[in-house]
Amino acid sequence: MTTRKLVRTALFAALTAVGAFLKIPLGPSAITLQFFFTAMAGCLLGSGCGALSQLIYVLLGLLGLPIFTAGGGFSYVLHPTFGFLLGLIPAAWVIGRLARSTCSFWRIALAALAGLAVLYAVGLPYMAMILNCYMGKGMDLSAILWAGMLPFLPGDALKILVTAMLTPPIRRALDNSAK
Repeated sequence: MTTRKLVRTALFAALTAVGAFLKIPLGPSAITLQFFFTAMAGCLLGSGCGALSQLIYVLLGLLGLPIFTAGGGFSYVLHPTFGFLLGLIPAAWVIGRLARSTCSFWRIALAALAGLAVLYAVGLPYMAMILNCYMGKGMDLSAILWAGMLPFLPGDALKILVTAMLTPPIRRALDNSAK
């Protein structure tokens, strides 16, 4: 891995941490910019480094740095939204894989949408498990979808739109700086 890739990977881990603090509380979760930075990491770093940036972010939070929306530490695995943090890793990989070197608005938007689907595919079952099995809430599927997905879809759509708009000019600027 080149120094440039290493620095960019660390930068996106840090940006994702910053994105956790830019939040609007909403039920047991919050609207944050974590997915936006995950999508940008996948688009700009590629699948491997994008996923690595998110893995670093999650590991630093589990080691005790208070960089998650509600703190940090290993006990965060019992937080209902921890599955969404785990989902950032494969989401970045999928986005990076699908958006490979393209500057097409639609291909980037569809890649980010696929990554969002992965994020929810990991996060929602984890949320259901923690809320129902660990916390004993007894929530059915519709309650889990309402608490963990539906209120966030408009914000997620905006994050995808901004990712698809910003990726091409940033990618061109990064390519020009490498020359």
